Amino acid sequence: MAIHLHEFQELLDELPGRAQELLRASWNEAARAISPRGLSNYIKGAVALHELGRGEDLVVSFIQSMPEVGRAIGEEVLPDLVNFLLGMASKTSGQVLALIASTAPLAAHRVGDAELFRQYLNVLEIMLAQAPRGLRPMLENLDRLLSQLTLGGLRRWVQWGAQAYKADFEGQAAYFGLQSADAMAVLQQERKGTLFVDIQRRLNIYMRAIWGRDFFLRPTAGDYESREGLKPYIEHYVIHVADAYDDYKPEGDATALERIVSALELYRAAVNHCAAHLVFTQTPLSMQQLLPVQMALIELFEDARVEELAIRKFPGMRQAWLALHPVFDYSAQPRTVGELFDRLARALLDPDSTDPDPFVREGVAAFRAQSDLESNQVSWNLGVDLSHRLFELDLPTYNKVTDALSAVYRDDNRAVWFLEEYDEAQVMAATWETRQQVRKKVNVMEMVNEVDVEFAGDDAQEVWELPTEFYLDQENVSINSLEGRPPISEPFHYPEWDYQIQLERPNWVTLLEYHPVMGELDVIEGIILEHKPVISRLKFLIESMVPQGMQRIRNVEDGDEIDINAAVRAMIDIRIGQQHDPRIMMRYKRALRDLAVLVLLDMSESSNDKVRGHDYTVMDLTRAATVLLAGALHRIGDPFAIHGFCSDGRHDVHYHRFKDFDQPYDDVVKARLAGMKGRLSTRMGAALRHAAHYLALQPSSKRVVFVVTDGEPADNDVTDPQYLRHDTKAAVEELGRQGITVYALSLDPHADQYVSRIFGMKNFTVIDQAERLPEKLPMLYMSLTR
Repeated sequence: MAIHLHEFQELLDELPGRAQELLRASWNEAARAISPRGLSNYIKGAVALHELGRGEDLVVSFIQSMPEVGRAIGEEVLPDLVNFLLGMASKTSGQVLALIASTAPLAAHRVGDAELFRQYLNVLEIMLAQAPRGLRPMLENLDRLLSQLTLGGLRRWVQWGAQAYKADFEGQAAYFGLQSADAMAVLQQERKGTLFVDIQRRLNIYMRAIWGRDFFLRPTAGDYESREGLKPYIEHYVIHVADAYDDYKPEGDATALERIVSALELYRAAVNHCAAHLVFTQTPLSMQQLLPVQMALIELFEDARVEELAIRKFPGMRQAWLALHPVFDYSAQPRTVGELFDRLARALLDPDSTDPDPFVREGVAAFRAQSDLESNQVSWNLGVDLSHRLFELDLPTYNKVTDALSAVYRDDNRAVWFLEEYDEAQVMAATWETRQQVRKKVNVMEMVNEVDVEFAGDDAQEVWELPTEFYLDQENVSINSLEGRPPISEPFHYPEWDYQIQLERPNWVTLLEYHPVMGELDVIEGIILEHKPVISRLKFLIESMVPQGMQRIRNVEDGDEIDINAAVRAMIDIRIGQQHDPRIMMRYKRALRDLAVLVLLDMSESSNDKVRGHDYTVMDLTRAATVLLAGALHRIGDPFAIHGFCSDGRHDVHYHRFKDFDQPYDDVVKARLAGMKGRLSTRMGAALRHAAHYLALQPSSKRVVFVVTDGEPADNDVTDPQYLRHDTKAAVEELGRQGITVYALSLDPHADQYVSRIFGMKNFTVIDQAERLPEKLPMLYMSLTR
């Protein structure tokens, strides 16, 4: 459903003239990047900033910048940014606030994550509190800063300058404007080699190519407080890695050039290690009754186990991981438990290890003796057994912080204890936060005593159903009577194809069946009377398609009985010495039309548009064509159903069943067709999948979905015009694999640009003259199903 700017006219009138003009010019871009709910927040935010009275530049900068911010990291940060600007209005000038708004798209693209953007706003808040004179010059150099610093590095750079020039206003301007030697020195000190946001796309493509599946990668401000940063970790199936890495130099600045590992290779090693945990770990381990040192040993063996399994599939990973392990002087004895564990970790990975330490050799021998590494219980057993040997060594007590493994690419192993079985559907559901509605039947006492919101909408997270009427004491009427809404079905959940990642989003769309509204039968009678000449022409075609009982098929070699005439001709040919025709039998065939048809009608808002040059609407033509087609199908005897659909976002796809296969074509069906109204949007893929649900129940050998639409798939929560086209194409292919043919009849004169890619070259017809639809639809159906 398209959202038009005039719907917000009251808010628009509150903006100054220049801002109104810019908003009108930016509206199409904003509508592509932001959902209808976000657009409302977008305009309300602009009005709120205008009411600050800090100048028109602030409002203009906000209007220009917010669509790009929404496209980069999501529209949910827009209220946070508005609240930040409102809160900082008393601490700085309107020009600085405008500069914050205008540089927000740059910051959003560089941090690449909504949560990190909120942390970036916290850094600006620190600046306003401690060094307000430096904020403007810093924002003017923000591109240069964020191209070299992580968010943590930027914060430390800001804090150093704020403390060093706390009372020196000129020094603040020089430092934050990158005009002083101190600024460049601290910048160089905090500078990171490779930022995650610069290589995220390359990593995603690399992981898909290696593992044949998608892994979800997120940046984390790992070095927000620490220069070294957090270790990678896995949480809710998402791999979190540091927002930047330097090139790895195992021997510091003295490292030979050939031994330096680039930051890109370090990223690859880290995400491959985390992916190995996700792929090769089926169930979490129990940490009950384990000492911290035992848990550390179990984690060490688990790292080795998943890496060994990954190396069996991808042998090149061994050298990539070995290059990131520290190298030891084996002539010296380990001085800490952490050093001993580092040596064991390297020895388990290196098949040519020469480590002479007895503890290390014992651990390697025990690991190599395992014939089956598929279960992580192996790691638990090895860790617990070897821990008893560790207690005999004369080493300081294990410390979880100081004795952690030194290999920079390995994760913190929280997933070893809490990770669930890797399931691709669950991964995407957790990542995309799919929410399924819970519906349950309750008794009247539960409804009275425990219900939270009795007037909650159909999109509520939990819906209670009471089998009987629920009366309100103060109103003396039932809630159903007061609300006046017809009942709806249980929700149906369907997947949706995301062409950008080439995967299905599981249970992404919620479809609800609504009872059709009844209309006046006079509307249908008027249609029949108006198109009486067309019905007359259809009569002869219909009679030719009605099954005629038994058909006799002559001239076959193997049949049911002898064809006397053909047998006589064959005997004559034999008597005169000619080659006879062996096809002297007849076969009887019962003429049947083993066909089930579902007519699926697009009932979106655009169907209310009038046909160019006429007073009637596209919906009127669709209704007339459906009535004529239904009459023809009824006379032919083909089992058929008539359904319609529209949508209001992915959580509310409306589906109407005007006629089912087992229902007669009578006045009830005609009244439902008369009550059809166009509204909302066109999420066609979900409707096709639901239509397939009903067609799959039909015993017919040939099943057809006949789609009548006036435009391309679209919805109010989708900004990418290609997204729903690809999903509809995937749905058509899915139905094809089920033996269901999908044919589209489009009333969009520009449909040639996309309809062939969705339905196939031979499975669509575009009607340029919409007024010919009532005549074309029945004729087309008969030509396709003859």
